Amino acid sequence: MYYLANTIWCKEQTRTVCTKLFALNKALNAIDCFYEIELPEVFFIGHSVGIVLAKASYGNHLVLYQNSTVGKNHGAAPVLEDGVVMYPNSAIIGGGLIRAGTILSQGVSVINRCTEANMTGLQGANGSLLFKPIERNVLTDFFRDV
Repeated sequence: MYYLANTIWCKEQTRTVCTKLFALNKALNAIDCFYEIELPEVFFIGHSVGIVLAKASYGNHLVLYQNSTVGKNHGAAPVLEDGVVMYPNSAIIGGGLIRAGTILSQGVSVINRCTEANMTGLQGANGSLLFKPIERNVLTDFFRDV
């Protein structure tokens, strides 16, 4: 339904129909993905329940799981480069550059911060954010062309 609404929006700017399709997608699939958002050509949604996607910049080979959130903070939206993986209950909020190959473990939030490429974000002590090098290319679990 996102694709249909986005296609209609891009070609006709028909807000009424697009809004109805958005609401239906949200009701049926529990995903908040507005029709004006430009999702990448290649992405994977493991479980759509609770996913919220703001008007941000999304790179290809994006992987999303339930309760993943990409949101703005005081009008600043993040930029996600290629190959970002967001496991359940992870969040990317506000202005920041999430570099290629970033993996966010379950429950990790990146708020107004940039990441280094090819690193896994983990929840540290006292809610701190830790990054460790990625041991293998997890994108091959989802995509054949990476």
